[in-house]
Amino acid sequence: MRKQSFIQGTLILLAAGIINRMLGFIPRIILPRVIGAEGVGLYQLGYPFFIVLITIITGGIPLAIAKMVAEAEGEGRPEESRRILHSGLALSLGLGVFFTLLALFSASWVSNVILTDSRVYYTFVSMTPMIAIVAVSAIYRGYFQGRQNMIPSALSSVLESVIRIVFMLWFSWLLLPRGVAYAAAGAMLGVTVGEIVGMLALLWQYYYIVKRDKKADLSPTASTPDPAPENEEKTAASAKSHSIFKRLIRISVPVTAGRLVGSFSYLLESIITARSLALAGIATAAATAQYGSLQGMVIPLLLLPGVLSSSLAVSLVPSLSEASARRDLPTIHKRMHQALRLAMVTGAPFAAVMYIFAVPLCTLMYGNADTAPMLRMMAPFALFLYVQAPLQAALQAMERPGRALVNTLIGAVVKIVLILLLASQPEYGIYGAIIAIIINSILVTMLHGYSLVRLISLSIRLADLLKTLAAMIIMAAGMSYIYTSVPIAPAQWAQFLFAAGSGMALYFGICLLSGLISIRDLDRVPFIKKRR
Repeated sequence: MRKQSFIQGTLILLAAGIINRMLGFIPRIILPRVIGAEGVGLYQLGYPFFIVLITIITGGIPLAIAKMVAEAEGEGRPEESRRILHSGLALSLGLGVFFTLLALFSASWVSNVILTDSRVYYTFVSMTPMIAIVAVSAIYRGYFQGRQNMIPSALSSVLESVIRIVFMLWFSWLLLPRGVAYAAAGAMLGVTVGEIVGMLALLWQYYYIVKRDKKADLSPTASTPDPAPENEEKTAASAKSHSIFKRLIRISVPVTAGRLVGSFSYLLESIITARSLALAGIATAAATAQYGSLQGMVIPLLLLPGVLSSSLAVSLVPSLSEASARRDLPTIHKRMHQALRLAMVTGAPFAAVMYIFAVPLCTLMYGNADTAPMLRMMAPFALFLYVQAPLQAALQAMERPGRALVNTLIGAVVKIVLILLLASQPEYGIYGAIIAIIINSILVTMLHGYSLVRLISLSIRLADLLKTLAAMIIMAAGMSYIYTSVPIAPAQWAQFLFAAGSGMALYFGICLLSGLISIRDLDRVPFIKKRR
């Protein structure tokens, strides 16, 4: 497998990310129909603990592996690359086994004391085998990225997603007769099977590369170094391993600490939401179902269009970094205005569709309309989430990741406090948590924008915002009229698709006429880029 250029590697991982995002939505549509909102809630309640443990183990180590391997490969020291890989595996696997045992022995305490629904125990136990598996996979992905070969990571992640979908749905269906708690655990076991297959795919590709490299080393043109005394070799290897461990820890700890902020925020959100709903007098089963509807159905649907702005953010970082190195402020301003405009323009129509068609959308995707009020409440504010990605990417490109982290931390604290205050009130309930999430998205986006304005004196183009909002309103009115007054087919899904498609066409027509987008703008959207 040959080494790819930076652009090629970025596009390969980006393509895999888009495919995985689309594939990942399949179980989110089907799983609620199999195990219901209550089962999804049990699955979601256990998942944040897994995210925290995985962040501790793999938060920064794969990045350190990639950096160190890239340096070794660049200096022509492949033996050093393998030594780095083995050191990373020892460190990550050791942490993985430790936290696997810790999670297994603390499962009962977490389920009965920290969380409000003891049925999470089965899901929690089912996730523990994944910890060590993910620890190993992450190290190999870092190794391949360091060698600038993104194909193994992309292939394994797509294969893992496909296998996970199949086994999640199959195991949850098989275990459903034993109860919803076992069905949720079956879904988690399906995720474990997917992780195992993804790890095996990485191992197979690694050993294929090792075999190929050994053949190259045994070729007649390969030079053989003079053998060193055995004791000297052991001493040198021990010293190198110690040096590698120290550098691995030095690079990975700050990155892990930064990523733990988001993971702990997600964990605290799940715990405090469940506790607050209990304080509001909502029964445990109902609270679990409400949380499952919010985290397992509504929010993933809101974030699905975010793949466009995420792709935009990925392509923005190198462009801004290059301009920043040249101190080219006009180019930085130009790129930011383009990115923010495209993020708004591409995200706005999806927000309008989710607001107008919340009921038919939830009915068609999840089999019931109970989640529709939540979706309708959050949809108008989804635009802040879509704009947030390029703003955060800009801060990172401008070497201000600490500022982005502080903004995120402030938003997380505000969100947790508001969930505790609002969701515990009977008149708010789960909608108190939704209000907190909305305020968090607005606050973090505004803080990122303020930080960027101060950093590069960026001017905000209100005209673009007003044009986008006007196009959204006209689109929403047109879709609503077509859906209710222009019958095309008796089937609800056909009428919905026709109305939504007509609204999209109307929206982009307005954007073209108003100058919000042009044909040349398509060149800046990944995978729609024209070949010139």
